[in-house]
Amino acid sequence: MSKNIKNDLFSYEIGSDGVALFTIDQKNNPTNLFSIEFINEFIEIANDAIKDENVKGVIITSGQKMFMPGADLRELKKAGGDPVEQFNGMMKMHTAFRQIETGGKPFVAAINGTAMGGGLELCLVCHHRIVLNNHRIKLGFPEVKVGLLPGGAGTVKAPYLLGIQNGLMYLMQGIEARPEKALKDGLVNDIAENQEEMIAKAKAWIEANPNPVQPWDNKKHKIPGGGLMSPNGAQTMMGAIGNLRKMTHGNYPAANAILSVVHDSLSMPMDRAVEVEARYFTKVIATKEAKNMIRTGFMGMQNAKKGKARPKDEPKYEVKKLGILGAGMMGAGIAYVSAKAGMEAVLKDVTQEGADKGKDYSRVLLEKAMKRGRSTPEKAEALLSKIHPTDDPSAVEGSDLIIEAVFENPELKAKVTKQTEAVLAADKVYGSNTSTIPITQLALASERPENFIGIHFFSPVDKMPLVEIIKGEKTGPKAIAAAVDYTVAIGKIPIVVNDSRGFFTSRCFGTFVSEGMFLLEEGVPAAMIENVAKTKGMPVGPLAVQDEVSLTLGMHVYESDPSTDKHPSQTRSYEMAKKMVKEHGRGGKKAGAGFYDYPEGGKKKLWSELGKIFKSNVDTLDKETVAKRIMHRQALESFRCLDEGVLTSVVDGDIGSVLGWGFPIYTGGAISYIDFVGVKEFVAECDEFEKKYGSRWTVPTSLRALADSGKMVHDFGKG
Repeated sequence: MSKNIKNDLFSYEIGSDGVALFTIDQKNNPTNLFSIEFINEFIEIANDAIKDENVKGVIITSGQKMFMPGADLRELKKAGGDPVEQFNGMMKMHTAFRQIETGGKPFVAAINGTAMGGGLELCLVCHHRIVLNNHRIKLGFPEVKVGLLPGGAGTVKAPYLLGIQNGLMYLMQGIEARPEKALKDGLVNDIAENQEEMIAKAKAWIEANPNPVQPWDNKKHKIPGGGLMSPNGAQTMMGAIGNLRKMTHGNYPAANAILSVVHDSLSMPMDRAVEVEARYFTKVIATKEAKNMIRTGFMGMQNAKKGKARPKDEPKYEVKKLGILGAGMMGAGIAYVSAKAGMEAVLKDVTQEGADKGKDYSRVLLEKAMKRGRSTPEKAEALLSKIHPTDDPSAVEGSDLIIEAVFENPELKAKVTKQTEAVLAADKVYGSNTSTIPITQLALASERPENFIGIHFFSPVDKMPLVEIIKGEKTGPKAIAAAVDYTVAIGKIPIVVNDSRGFFTSRCFGTFVSEGMFLLEEGVPAAMIENVAKTKGMPVGPLAVQDEVSLTLGMHVYESDPSTDKHPSQTRSYEMAKKMVKEHGRGGKKAGAGFYDYPEGGKKKLWSELGKIFKSNVDTLDKETVAKRIMHRQALESFRCLDEGVLTSVVDGDIGSVLGWGFPIYTGGAISYIDFVGVKEFVAECDEFEKKYGSRWTVPTSLRALADSGKMVHDFGKG
């Protein structure tokens, strides 16, 4: 069947030398995707090629920048319904792929772009893999990050190529390897400098290997580092079990499944091994953890990254010159990410020395990047040349956007607003990087409040992906579009919220810290509070977080809040912080003493006197109740933000909680957590907590209505 084919998914061309070139080029998708439609088409063409006597072998490559970055998660989002149908569909694919592997005709993957997940598994069906030597190309199995395991035989094949230990690291950490690392680790067989060389190498390999055998079908193949029953293999598996429990606390079914598949399948022939993988995948994709992680961790974040929150009718707002007021850690970080995105960044501080110090922050980051091989002296110098430190207020003239990042003081912020607006064009946008002060209040100092907006970064700016954009009462659509477009341009993920003290993230994050403090005050041992929070998936315990933020800052925020209707829980937190600071001289990590001791050169440890100051009583609460109070409190406050209109969608709240303060992604986020628990059960437990602990546990009427009607929080606002 010697024929050439070209359609919206691929082109297939048989050369005069008998080598067929299969070029993936999916014109109806944003990129090449490992979709059901593509898989079926590929299998049909591959089978025809195997039967075709005129075809010596097949080269698979891409007609796009990316080879294939993964599966079509739109399909996976709908999957997990009928487990029998799911399993049978997967086995049909596995059987077909195995026929290609054992068909006696060489297939070579010419990887000229990023190949992740299903895209990489397609490459593993091939007998030989050559990758283009391009630092932008990534290879790996990211499925665990969306609550899944590789389902195209990646889980069972990776150990054969990478070894058990390295294979588990790739699978369970979602390692993204650049070409050189992929070659060193054994994930690919060769590297080429350009497309022509890669195709030439692929053809030469096909010519030299007319009857290829995959490693997992070769009885002479030895797994790098030893097989499952070798001393090293057995030790690796035992260590992996312990590390998994330590890192995930059983919250991530996919990670458990990966370990089980590797353990169960390595002693089986590949035809049986893929069946094991398919069974585990079928089970995992039906879990609420997987559905949550796909919805929030992929679909929600992908939409946010594309700027879905911007007003649709506003023209794109381009920032070529950015003015930054304040060269402290936040301002310095903003300058770095903006210059990295190609913008001119004027970094203004009170003194030239302070501004220069702010630029040095970028210099240090770039020196680290060069040491790790992630930058070059030329690239570093080009970036630094875009950061202009100054103490001259007029230097920001001509800026497209201003971001004020001075100390959290309304009077100081008002002063720099007036000073800067004097040199800022009337049609440009002014943003304030504040974490707590209402934007409407700060905008009172502005002569054009419609162009005034909150742009809340998280520290450290170069690492934290979220930017919380806050609309004041008079903020116009142009300012919103400008803030979203700028955030997307610097590679961050924006959510847009309405104005309120503490906005969304600071307000809700504060409940995590305060509930931990209240538990301590009520007699729960500090170690129990910290450990329970971490077992539920929080990155660190609430007391450690309070030390990082500093107790003195928490006091300052409370004292600078002019409102007279503070909630009793705010006052209670303040009094606890004041007790620690004023009576015991413990202001937090920067002060060298807070809820923890910070010995010089040693690891932090909980302050031994906490049990005396806050009388420990291990019978006060059980672990389950401690966990519910820590987690439910954050979720309840997040829903209040939705109910009050601070948030405009459940998805924004979920993204903000996961990226802003580390709420565990397996729950879907702080609002989806309510569905994770069950709305009726969540409401009933909050009602019990209200009777015992007060009004901070009062359930909003709208949430109670959802519980009574049997609906989910994702039904909020849908009538």
